[in-house]
Amino acid sequence: MKLLHIAGLSCLIWLAGCATGPNTPADPGAIAGPPVATPAPEPAPHVAIIPKGPLQPITASEAASRGVARMAPPADLWERIRRGFAMPDLDNDLVHAQEQWYASRPDYIQRMTERSRKYLFHIVEELERRNMPSELALLPFIESAFNPQAVSTAKAAGMWQFIPSTGRSFDLKQNVFRDDRRDVLASTRAALDYLQKLHDMFGDWHLALAAYNWGEGSVGRAIAKNQRSGLGGAYTDLNMPNETRNYVPKLQAVKNIVANPDAFRTELPLIENHPYFQSVDIARDIDVALAARLADVKIEDFKALNPSVNRPVILAAGTPQILLPWDNATVFRRNFDAYAEGQYASWTAWTAPSTMSVAVAARKAGMSEADFRAVNQIPPRMLIKAGSTVLVPRSAKVENDVAEHIADNAQLSLAPEVVTRRTVVKAGRHDTVATIARRYRLNPGSVASWNDVSPTAAFRAGEKVVVFLPVRAAKARTSVKRKSGVSSGRRSKRRP
Repeated sequence: MKLLHIAGLSCLIWLAGCATGPNTPADPGAIAGPPVATPAPEPAPHVAIIPKGPLQPITASEAASRGVARMAPPADLWERIRRGFAMPDLDNDLVHAQEQWYASRPDYIQRMTERSRKYLFHIVEELERRNMPSELALLPFIESAFNPQAVSTAKAAGMWQFIPSTGRSFDLKQNVFRDDRRDVLASTRAALDYLQKLHDMFGDWHLALAAYNWGEGSVGRAIAKNQRSGLGGAYTDLNMPNETRNYVPKLQAVKNIVANPDAFRTELPLIENHPYFQSVDIARDIDVALAARLADVKIEDFKALNPSVNRPVILAAGTPQILLPWDNATVFRRNFDAYAEGQYASWTAWTAPSTMSVAVAARKAGMSEADFRAVNQIPPRMLIKAGSTVLVPRSAKVENDVAEHIADNAQLSLAPEVVTRRTVVKAGRHDTVATIARRYRLNPGSVASWNDVSPTAAFRAGEKVVVFLPVRAAKARTSVKRKSGVSSGRRSKRRP
């Protein structure tokens, strides 16, 4: 029995020594690169190692050096993040200044961390799956304070703050109905793809972060400039804008506070180490308000998990999944299947066949102009250009949901509305409908209609001709006439 006991303990020790797999970096700051195809080694025979002499307990330092796996999961998500820290620390005055800034604003930290509880677990899961440093889960604290609706002056949107062009480069759709830069899953996928690309490009996480903020071209040029001058190419060596210079120190400051909140007299709210939400498939277009009601979720909570939706309806062809709090997903599925009050969506898409005013489009949709403007977010004094897609009420006769090519590519194009004024001008010698139309850049048919003449008619010299001109042009002509004292007909002859 004693021999069997010793053999069992030996197997446990041998297994613990194997806990660190071949992909584990020797340097805790190293990040595994792309997998390289190498021939698999021949499996070694499993030989039990029987220790000689009395057994001794393994010390903490020995356990760490042998890569023994922890048996207990992290108590909360903060501890899980701490265990995954893998970037080299930055320690300078800029970091200390940022630490002081955050530590002196406990209310701000509280709001920021409370907002993050909906998204952090998913981000940490994605980072671990990709073998990326867990510090990156804290980056939205710096970018947007974890506000998925945040928009910068540079038109960067979402909690990862993608500008439109970079978002499109990483397949983040931006159209009438949704903006994937604000989508929790899509934007996180794109941000981690981009960060990994930048790390592969520069070989350094601090430089990758600088490039995420400043642009890869700017960082590359700054490194090349230093190299030409015989200077270093590290993050702290580069000449950067103040925003980028403080970018990594901000992340380091937040990392330090998360690592040891007591040292900064900060209390982090408990975020449990389990998913906050789950994805639920939807097979039909559905109103946002109805989806929230079927899930028994407050509308503001629903929008916080589905912030990419631009309109009051979700189009299944473009957004086949919604996110719901974990315990509400089953509620939604049950209520969705049992819903018997009619159609799920009260809105549908309509494409303008020609350029038209908002008033005309609203009449076609059977809506008031004010409601039409509000639901489609159209500012005053704008025309809807041909080919634009707008949201209109969906009648009970409409059976089909919005098609995929519209849900993915719908755009609303607007043009300034030209306000015209009735203006009377005097015809010159040899003036015709055609010459008047050409002079004022009008349609000859319109000029003929306004003056009740044929399109080929000629005017007598000095005859009054009615035209409808843009307000600014009409004002300019009136002003010129008053200053010069010349007639409209004579003045118009001099115009090119």
